[in-house]
Amino acid sequence: MDFKDLKAYNKAFGLAMNIFEKTKKYPKEERYSLIDQMRRSSRSVCANIAEGYRKRLYIKHFIAKLSDADMENSETQVWIDFSLACEYINKETHNILMKESLEVGKLLGYMIQNPEKFKK
Repeated sequence: MDFKDLKAYNKAFGLAMNIFEKTKKYPKEERYSLIDQMRRSSRSVCANIAEGYRKRLYIKHFIAKLSDADMENSETQVWIDFSLACEYINKETHNILMKESLEVGKLLGYMIQNPEKFKK
């Protein structure tokens, strides 16, 4: 199995791409602040899952990288909230993005709690 087969990776990748598409419509003055932060944190979730999966035989390292992914996912939620507060997205889009992010968080939580299931 490859990290690209992991449900958490695929859901996180989908969220990152959804954020990429949504942030294309943000004001240009947000390019180097909110847009950049949102895109970086959402993409970092995927990168940390991939890095951790390659080190999955070392359980502590695996869990640490998954914890980093969860942290980046939480950061992404903050930027989603700011996007709503700044009126760059509507409540419906906010709810969709948050739902996706919460699902990623649950999947990461499962992986963190059950690292032995990913050793093979």
